[in-house]
Amino acid sequence: MRYTAVEHDAFAADFNRDSLVILKNHFPREKLARWAEAFRPLLRAQVAREEGLPSRGAQRYYVTLPFLGLWADPGIYEDPDVLAIVERVAGPDPVLCQLASDTPLKGSDYQDWHADTPPLFPELGSNDTPSFQLAVNFALCDVGDANGPFETTFGTHRMTRPKAMSGLESGAIAQHRLPMAMGDVMIRDVRAVHRGTPNTTDEPRPMVVLGYSRRWYFRPEVNIRVPQSTWDALSPRGRKLLRYNPVVPDEQAAIAEESYRAFAY
Repeated sequence: MRYTAVEHDAFAADFNRDSLVILKNHFPREKLARWAEAFRPLLRAQVAREEGLPSRGAQRYYVTLPFLGLWADPGIYEDPDVLAIVERVAGPDPVLCQLASDTPLKGSDYQDWHADTPPLFPELGSNDTPSFQLAVNFALCDVGDANGPFETTFGTHRMTRPKAMSGLESGAIAQHRLPMAMGDVMIRDVRAVHRGTPNTTDEPRPMVVLGYSRRWYFRPEVNIRVPQSTWDALSPRGRKLLRYNPVVPDEQAAIAEESYRAFAY
């Protein structure tokens, strides 16, 4: 653990104010370089599978990662600093429900401004609830202006969409581009209004997402298929995090069953 409890509290306070925090140089670059190499064939297969109709807009691909081998790394999904912050903002005993990636290629465009989930109680006409679903993002390359940095707003995670969009249009709410070095880790509330930006380079820009939810929150369109051999080797902490995901025979682990098409709200 790199940070103290006092620092975790400060990160959580910043998160609740802004909708996100970034832990600089948190994961080893050498490890992420191995992930990047292993990701290439998965991306090629997804591009071929979608046959020119990418699920995330022009030349932008959502790739589910198999939870086995180097992808099932407790040094990533059980990172104690990340989990300390997650639990401070989304409550105890969170559930790990997603392991996937977003990758724009050359020819990608700006996404529409969106949140990744609707309000928890839309009938109240308010989005001002505590956080209930978080995305933990880290890139498998350095991300700068040229290859599609994440663009977001601060504080809109507790606003209604009309209020957030009105603020964006008037200039009252600023747009923030967030370059990230390989190894930086962003923890964000998925309700904040944000968008993907174009990758103008010849190299893909893979951004991994780990999804953590409150212990009672379930989105049926996302899950992690846990191979039996991986489940058998999990720590008690890992089993608790993955407790609501399907455990499948090893030979079925790479069969993606996510139906995460409706992603923008």
